[in-house]
Amino acid sequence: MTVEREVGSATMIPEADRAEGRAMVGQELWEEIRRVHEQDGSSVAALARRFDLDRKTVRRCLRTSAFRPYQRAARADTVLSEHAEFLRRRAPEVDYSARILYQELRINRGYSGSYETVKLFVRPLRQVAGQAERALVRFETPPGWQSQVDWGEARVYFRSRPVIQHLFVLTLGFSRRGFYYAYPDERLSQFLDAHERAFEHFGGHTREHLYDRPRTVCRPGEGGKVVWNSAFKAFADYWGFEPRLCRAYRAQTKGKVESGVKYVKRNFLPGRTFLDQADFDAQLAEWTMTIADVRVHGTTHERPIDRFERERTQLVPTRGQPRFRLQVRATRIVADDYLVSFETNRYSVPFTLIGQTVEVERCADTLRFHHRGQVVATHAVSPGTHQLVILPEHGPGPIARNPRRAFGKRLTAQRSEPVSEVEVRDLAVYEQLAATAQEAWS
Repeated sequence: MTVEREVGSATMIPEADRAEGRAMVGQELWEEIRRVHEQDGSSVAALARRFDLDRKTVRRCLRTSAFRPYQRAARADTVLSEHAEFLRRRAPEVDYSARILYQELRINRGYSGSYETVKLFVRPLRQVAGQAERALVRFETPPGWQSQVDWGEARVYFRSRPVIQHLFVLTLGFSRRGFYYAYPDERLSQFLDAHERAFEHFGGHTREHLYDRPRTVCRPGEGGKVVWNSAFKAFADYWGFEPRLCRAYRAQTKGKVESGVKYVKRNFLPGRTFLDQADFDAQLAEWTMTIADVRVHGTTHERPIDRFERERTQLVPTRGQPRFRLQVRATRIVADDYLVSFETNRYSVPFTLIGQTVEVERCADTLRFHHRGQVVATHAVSPGTHQLVILPEHGPGPIARNPRRAFGKRLTAQRSEPVSEVEVRDLAVYEQLAATAQEAWS
């Protein structure tokens, strides 16, 4: 067993142990090494310096086409041999705490060895995790490749009234140019609107966006899998960018936007007064243009607006593309005239659904009406307001001699579910229904 040597108050780890720690590369670090090499063609020596690894380790990462996890050589004489697999799996879950692992081994797995043995086993695992995390934090992306997105929250005053402002921040990874906008909350509709405002501000967007794990983006699924928010994923597909997530419980991996959130709180807010929301928005936009865009960035040592000139042409252009319409289904009850109201207009559905619940979904310029998982009607969105859109095939046809009387009585008798009070309609509605039914009958 390797023994540490103490020199004064410092603990020295033998070179053999350091080499072994450097040789162990986790999957995330392995992926970052290959990604940097593919993007800018960095040499083995440059990659070794960048990620603090031995050249042989870097060369091995580039040669292997698939990641193979490091396997610590099992020693027949160690009491940890039978627990090695458990420790490798459990260590990341307890933040590589040797004390917790030692306690669990003794209580749950009958371990009889020492705490020092567990510490020696866990140390190289922790080193590899630290290397991967540092690599992600300091990783520089090429122009137009990645943006980082986050929210910040601040308490301000409009005159003397306290108001909570939710600050949306999107930072371009290469230029560090940021977009800032305030909302009353962090709902999905606000989240998507903020993206589109940022796209308009920059004239395009990057190929991927990095997020923490808010509920507007995803939720945890079974077995640790990520389940995307369907509306957000449709939004990403519509605009053509790839959403990526930070490692769980490692929000610092999106350090560029974290710095942006701190910057707007510490540089924009202190000492300012605001009359109302419009005044806040105006001051934030003016600060972005005259301060944030033109200061010399502490990491790049350049002004974001200057670096943006090299990034602008690499963005995915968005000019002229219509805004995304959030596809959320609205629930409606079909009235006795088999019309469903949506955005000031009324649309017909099959008369057999009178009194029942349907869901309305808008997809671009089309409305789809769903009932029990099936699409029961489709209409083009009416461009006007207070319009009637009626399809003849939705009416009762020849089964009703009088579309305004017998039709209503017969259907009411057949209906088994209670319905809400009927909306009072203008007589013109019924005249159009009658004409439609007559057309279908003839």
